[in-house]
Amino acid sequence: MFSIFESEETKRLKSHIINLGALAKIDGHLDASEIEHIISIGQRKGMKAQDIKALLADAGDTKMTMPNNDIDRFDQIYDLVEMMLADGIVDDSEMDFCLDIATKMGFRKSVVGVLIKKITTGVKDGIDRDAILRDAMNVLELE
Repeated sequence: MFSIFESEETKRLKSHIINLGALAKIDGHLDASEIEHIISIGQRKGMKAQDIKALLADAGDTKMTMPNNDIDRFDQIYDLVEMMLADGIVDDSEMDFCLDIATKMGFRKSVVGVLIKKITTGVKDGIDRDAILRDAMNVLELE
């Protein structure tokens, strides 16, 4: 559970880790590669592996906190798409989850599918994250 003394950034990061965990579990199993991917994302953002594992274990008690700008929203959707692709199998429920989260984060419904497709294609083709962001910004007019 989030502490009232945590910064908004810490709350957003924890919520993001929980979103990733929810996506990883949506196909009925939590693959080791998915867990490692979540841990690497959390560590890249300054979290410890044991804190990430504990957060995933307590995920049922946590309220989602959505990012408040387009760049942070893009980063979280990007991580969700990477998570969806981590086990090499894209389940329809995983894709629906990504689309739903992107919509809840404030992206217009009319562009959510394009955004997810651009990220998915970019990740599969090995395109750099920043290049995918620039492409998404041009298409979606993110600021």
